[in-house]
Amino acid sequence: MSKLGQYWRVFATGFCFTTFGLGGLVLSFIILPSIAITTPNTIERELKVQRLIRFSFNTFCQIMKFTGAIDYRIDGAELLREDRNCIIVANHPSLIDYVLIASQLPQCDCLVKAAIWENPFMKRIVKAAGYIPNQAPDDLLERCEERFSRGNVLLVFPEGTRTTPGIEPSLQRGAAQIATRTQTDLRVIHITVSPTFLTKEKKWYQVPATKPFFHIAVKGKIEVAPFIENANNLTSAARRLNHHLAHTIFPSEENI
Repeated sequence: MSKLGQYWRVFATGFCFTTFGLGGLVLSFIILPSIAITTPNTIERELKVQRLIRFSFNTFCQIMKFTGAIDYRIDGAELLREDRNCIIVANHPSLIDYVLIASQLPQCDCLVKAAIWENPFMKRIVKAAGYIPNQAPDDLLERCEERFSRGNVLLVFPEGTRTTPGIEPSLQRGAAQIATRTQTDLRVIHITVSPTFLTKEKKWYQVPATKPFFHIAVKGKIEVAPFIENANNLTSAARRLNHHLAHTIFPSEENI
């Protein structure tokens, strides 16, 4: 019976990702051009696209759960929906972490790596949503400050890529640099997946013998003011904040 269930989850996962890809094409070539025509104001258009992304991602997550591909629980989603002018940081164990988090956010800017901007399923969507390319540092900070001035939230995965099980993760300093230089607090999210699934080194069809369970736990905020006040300069403050993040962003055994 367990083997039959595993084969079903391979099929269900393939079905879900096929649906996701087709949905991305429909958004890119039909819905988004319509929004561009009917909503000339850039800020209004980006917010409308981001709300559409939330609806689409929430539908995708529900389909994955309904078909039995995965199960998941999100604790503290109401905190995310209330957050304004902050950076959301999370560990990154699986391919769908961003999807699960963004499905709960009515508005969410995202720091996007270059590979996503070149992905035919995603590039039109991330551009229409006004997501921020992770490129030139000065331009990046200027864009982030402009978004925070509107009360927006920014989702960042400080690891920069998915965690590889068994290898000690390390953080890039981007989130800490943005937080200290824009004086923006951080909201921490812990993500655990048991058993591991959709990791960096495995293909989507390599499903575990038991159904994967995703637990997204929204934690407290990290205030950046103390790090800035107790440092000689912003570079030092970012370094100390990043060190603190390295000890708080990953779920401990008792929290799993």
